[in-house]
Amino acid sequence: MSEPVMRRTSSGLHKPTFRFQSPLAKALSLFSVLSALAVGAAPITASALAADAPVLSIESPKAVSSLLLDVAHAGKRLVAVGDRGHILYSDDNGKSWTQAKVPTRQMLAAVYFVDDKKGWAVGHDSQILASEDGGATWTLQFEDLEREAPLLDVWFKDASTGFAVGAYGALLTTQDGGKNWEDVSDRLDNEDQYHLNAITAVKDSGLFVVGEAGSMFRSADWGQTWERLEGPYEGSLFGVLGTAEPGVVIAYGLRGHLFRSTDFGGTWDTVSLKTTSGDLEFGLSGGALLPDGTLVVVGHGGSVLKSIDNGRSFTVVNRSDRLSLASVIADEKGNLILVGQGGVRVASPTGAELGQL
Repeated sequence: MSEPVMRRTSSGLHKPTFRFQSPLAKALSLFSVLSALAVGAAPITASALAADAPVLSIESPKAVSSLLLDVAHAGKRLVAVGDRGHILYSDDNGKSWTQAKVPTRQMLAAVYFVDDKKGWAVGHDSQILASEDGGATWTLQFEDLEREAPLLDVWFKDASTGFAVGAYGALLTTQDGGKNWEDVSDRLDNEDQYHLNAITAVKDSGLFVVGEAGSMFRSADWGQTWERLEGPYEGSLFGVLGTAEPGVVIAYGLRGHLFRSTDFGGTWDTVSLKTTSGDLEFGLSGGALLPDGTLVVVGHGGSVLKSIDNGRSFTVVNRSDRLSLASVIADEKGNLILVGQGGVRVASPTGAELGQL
């Protein structure tokens, strides 16, 4: 199906264009109809945020079964984020979850921790939240209501240096742990302002970003300068992973398209994905590099892809519940923690059913 999506022009106005929007992509807020003037954001400090008391996310026992879009490790703790500002954490490998105190009710798209204490989450209204206690409590570091666009992914090199990417080519960076965020979108050769959906580190190489219309960018100096690449696909890419091998990148997106590069995105090979029913047709939306070097990618229809050879090949499991998945990590036992439609699910290391919360 096609939906009108507003595209920014040189005059600053947004004009509608049409492009494919899958149900999960809509849920992930990768493409939203944004209908106002866009104003470029200057660097904003925490003290410049609105003085009014923040609206806290609503505490609900159903939060664990509501839409969740990302999950990460904070040390041994698991932290998941999603709709309505919900952030949940678990200290027992996903058996039980506690809802965190969060100063927003906006959808949160991604979460990243640099250690067992310090983490960041990003979402709608270009909001960036920070935690210093492993995800139990959060503060609002940054927001830009005039941008009217979500941030979709976040990555930190250490407790000081980080990046967030999002709609209309947004690229933000901080050098002080988020006390100040600077809009550096102009570092990218992205005249069409394609949405940037994911950012990751590639071993011994640098940073890699993928997005709308097959857009790809790499930075060999860890975010100071960026090079635009000619990618292998013109459809949207929703995720990107580095592997245990230097320079190896895995990119994936619409309709089960998955690609592998061994030279930091210079050239690409298509990875064929087969199921018992034929070629994989579901979109792929999230993934993780596990501590043992295994790659796991998840997506629509309960698809769980796993590779033990650094992305050369993948096994595919389609879960019987067919609920779309947005992100995945593994617990201490190797079981998979899956989040997406219906909240959290704990699966076996292959992705098959193990239990449901």
